[in-house]
Amino acid sequence: MPTTTEQQTPRPLILIRGFGGVGIDDDQASPYQGFNDGTVYPGRRGENYIYEGFVLRAMKSAEHPYRDATNVAGFYSGAQDPPPGTYDLSPDDVTGTIVLDPTVERKVLSQGTAGTIWIFRYYDLDPRALANYGKGLERLVTLIRRSAERHGEVFDGVDIVAHSMGGLVTREGLIAMQATSDELRDGQADAAGADAIAPRNLVHRIVTLGTPHRGISFQRTPEWLLRALPKVEEASDELASFDPESTRFREWERIFDARNVLTVVGTNYRSYSVGIASALNRLSSLLNDGSMVYNRSDGLVKQASAQLPGAPRTFVHKCHGGADSLVTSREAYEIAMRFFHGTHRIALFLDDAEITRGHDLVGRSEFYFGVTIKPRFVDFELFHQSVEAENCYGPFRDDRLTDDLGDLQASLMKPLAEFGGATDWAGPNRLIWEGWINAALKPGDAHGLVFRVDFYVGERDTFGIGFSDNVVYRKQYYVQAFPSTHAEAAGAVTEIYLHTGEQHLIGDDALDQAGVRARAADDAHPDVVAAAPVAGAPGDWTFQIDGTGFHGTFRVRIQED
Repeated sequence: MPTTTEQQTPRPLILIRGFGGVGIDDDQASPYQGFNDGTVYPGRRGENYIYEGFVLRAMKSAEHPYRDATNVAGFYSGAQDPPPGTYDLSPDDVTGTIVLDPTVERKVLSQGTAGTIWIFRYYDLDPRALANYGKGLERLVTLIRRSAERHGEVFDGVDIVAHSMGGLVTREGLIAMQATSDELRDGQADAAGADAIAPRNLVHRIVTLGTPHRGISFQRTPEWLLRALPKVEEASDELASFDPESTRFREWERIFDARNVLTVVGTNYRSYSVGIASALNRLSSLLNDGSMVYNRSDGLVKQASAQLPGAPRTFVHKCHGGADSLVTSREAYEIAMRFFHGTHRIALFLDDAEITRGHDLVGRSEFYFGVTIKPRFVDFELFHQSVEAENCYGPFRDDRLTDDLGDLQASLMKPLAEFGGATDWAGPNRLIWEGWINAALKPGDAHGLVFRVDFYVGERDTFGIGFSDNVVYRKQYYVQAFPSTHAEAAGAVTEIYLHTGEQHLIGDDALDQAGVRARAADDAHPDVVAAAPVAGAPGDWTFQIDGTGFHGTFRVRIQED
């Protein structure tokens, strides 16, 4: 893994847009397919003021810089003839519907494919069908792999960021890769060659942004309507892929390790500009929850649909598309980069809890629990739960939060039409959140790795007699970790501390590891507490929070990824 001064060269990165609608002329005219759109946050400063869009942000990054390879590959509706000069490219590289441009390839890839960004322009291909797009993605990855090998690089897969339907295109691409690998193995008994082109070796990791893996709750378009509306039939295959009764999402389990797919789930339906979609999602809640109280969606895609069985998930309080959305906000970029380049995986569990106030005497109480995770120095969240997002864990009626919410993976194996999966625990043992951090910090960086955890416990009276949405408990803590790669002394192990404030984490009063350790050892300073290592569970540490109305024991797990 990287040392404190060393940075891993990024793998090639492919960006895949979402559904373009019935007419795709504007989408074909867009050079960066929406990944160049960013967001302005008025009244803020520095990096928190303007997010310049995924592509430009990646190219400007000091930690993981990328190079634009947009013009290296061309996408066409019909087969192309080879150009006059192909340099050292093979005939297959320059013929077909997805081809390399020899001149641009020679210039842009002179340093190899590592750290390049590629836009997969599947709407330039013909016909409009997910299977065709999947074959196109397989072709693009193959061309990148060949280029890497031609430049003497060790190819260990591409990374992919896919928005909305782009995640379904990615799935079809993996299916196509697996089919080609199986065909080679069956036809020539070339196990090594077949393994080299299997999805697990062609693709490293995938981030999906609001992808309707399990369909769109209200998408049951009748065939007669598709035939009646102008140009809709051209998009019929894409629309059919949103069927909430489909189980094609289960193909992920067969072809790819779901632990290498991070599903980013949007929760802010209120800011989605397509009002009819939000209204239909609320109406669909009649079937899901028995009422229209909730609209657990990003405006278009249900929270339960944007997840995959066995895949890690994170909630972001952004809408599906448009301004300040899943694809145009900084959250998407920051979460993806940590997933692709992180050196450590962090998990947060709830081991024990007790609610000590609430319980309406004349109504019927149910409780909700949630957290929000925020890194230091930057104004964005890695994980978001709130009343507004409608995604807190619950409802609980036991004051120790031990109610069975169901098994998330089992819930997500069902088609969306059968619901399930929106607010179950993220995994076994009351897993709350898991994310990725990069411990490969340079000398002079801030001490340790710090993230803020906002804890929330709320109460609702389901009879409507008492007050609704009472706040039982809300408090912020700061978790500071010193992974072993940061240790000042050789052989030292991870240390984790809990701060009640940020005074020792930033500015002139920030303490280094030795200073934090000393302060935590002094009982006169309760603002810093050392987490306790869990016997027999390397990498697991526990800490307690306490306050009016709630106290709990939480466990943090930090492991090299």
